[in-house]
Amino acid sequence: PIQLPSKRRLAKAVNIADLRLCAKARAHKMVFDYLDAGADDEISLRRGKDAYSELEMHYHVLSGIKPPLDLRTKIFGCDVKLPFFACPTAGNRMFHHEGETAAARAAQHHGTLYGLSSLATTGITEIGEIHKGPKVFQLYVWKDRELVKEVLDKAKEGGFNALALTVDFTWYGNRERDIRNEFTIPPKYSVKQAIEAIRKPAWTYDFLSNPMYNYACINDDVPADSLAAFVSSQMAPEFDWKDAEWLLGEWGGPTAIKGVVRPDDAVKAVETGFSTIWVSNHGARQLETSPATISVLPSIREAVGPDVEIILDGGVQRGTDIAKALALGADSVGVGKPYLYGLAAGGTDGVIKALNILHVELDRAMGLLGTGTVDDLKKRGPGLIKQRGPSARDHPDIYAYERGYGGGII
Repeated sequence: PIQLPSKRRLAKAVNIADLRLCAKARAHKMVFDYLDAGADDEISLRRGKDAYSELEMHYHVLSGIKPPLDLRTKIFGCDVKLPFFACPTAGNRMFHHEGETAAARAAQHHGTLYGLSSLATTGITEIGEIHKGPKVFQLYVWKDRELVKEVLDKAKEGGFNALALTVDFTWYGNRERDIRNEFTIPPKYSVKQAIEAIRKPAWTYDFLSNPMYNYACINDDVPADSLAAFVSSQMAPEFDWKDAEWLLGEWGGPTAIKGVVRPDDAVKAVETGFSTIWVSNHGARQLETSPATISVLPSIREAVGPDVEIILDGGVQRGTDIAKALALGADSVGVGKPYLYGLAAGGTDGVIKALNILHVELDRAMGLLGTGTVDDLKKRGPGLIKQRGPSARDHPDIYAYERGYGGGII
């Protein structure tokens, strides 16, 4: 019964912005803000979304296509049914006890790629049993090469066919909402946190009635709070291109460099041996005023040429955003916040709904554009998307939600 209000809210959600409101209503403020926030003044966070609004879709008519459209494509050389997927994100069980298993089940349900973080709260083996399709394992730049080898071996044994090296996390971003909320993993039992826990009974019951989570991909014997200091000590700011060459040799399979926003870095990555460029600014959670990823995508595609695989994430809230990214040079698109809102709102059902919302929106956008397949969208894309200047009318005003606008303000 304690979960019924959350389930009712989830059932009424129409778009990703609605899922955000559902997550905010259910989750502890400390947990929601960790998910929702960006770095410093959150300029890059807002800009990442605004940049999509400034791209117009100049559609063709009488294209002779009908639903359902063929959204199949390849990611890391593997066949998938959708050109977007759930990005690897840390600590999913803080949002809902199902954690990464919810996202893996949703990815399996939709027939798309699943990404697992090396700071996941669910083990590699368990994910491999749930998701039988293509999977990418995300790795940070660790100091301890033996730890790296151990984790890579686990990923290979678990059926992960691709690796993503995150290179924009050598320093920890300044997330001021977390500081104000006294955010810790797991949460502290302070008076402030206890009061907020009382306000969010569904999340609190879920948290207290399930086992304490840990970073299961690294050492499943150490609780998350003890391991946090270890993880911090393992980050290697001095990690460079030579170290990346060593890592590529150890993995020996498809590998993405995740966190690229410059064409020259993309070219260097290809020369080093990376098979995939992952255009990302870490969800605007690291360097404040880093560029919107959709804005730098065309220049990176031009720099590396048509044959290098490019993944993009950052700022995606709509299926139209995914369509714009595919049109401007991405081969596939990763989403983070959208599916985590679904997870925080309602576990597996919430993640499935998040991906389904984006699927329906993308299908509609491609149909109205006049592109019947992902390949067609990519081929004709540059002629369909045009840049324009910003407008004060781009975003809903403060009374939009009262008027029945589903999204409210993001």
